[in-house]
Amino acid sequence: MRKKAEKFWQLPNCPVRTIMDRFGDKWSVLVIIILGSEGTMRFNELSNTIGDVSQKMLTVTLRTLEADGLVSRKTYPEIPPRVEYKLTAMGESLLPHIDGLAGWAFANMKQITQHREKQLKKQLSAAK
Repeated sequence: MRKKAEKFWQLPNCPVRTIMDRFGDKWSVLVIIILGSEGTMRFNELSNTIGDVSQKMLTVTLRTLEADGLVSRKTYPEIPPRVEYKLTAMGESLLPHIDGLAGWAFANMKQITQHREKQLKKQLSAAK
């Protein structure tokens, strides 16, 4: 395992770190999951589905995912302009991996929460 990991540590643009940095933000994975589930959506539909994302953050997230080739954006020359977003083929190919991660998170969240609470209690006891 160490040899496998070392090949990534040595790279100046490690693909694993580069991709994980992208998904480390709060909204990217959620946008991909929603577009994967719902298909093509307009900005306001996506915003309403997420609920608590600001317009600015959703715009930044969509632009970033578009720049990475995971989401496509189509503008229709109408008044008012209509813009639709959907996953690209590459974005769709990411879904099974995200689904696996989401499944793991649901299966382990209770244990993780218990460990966090135990750690917090230790820290509070040590601070006294």
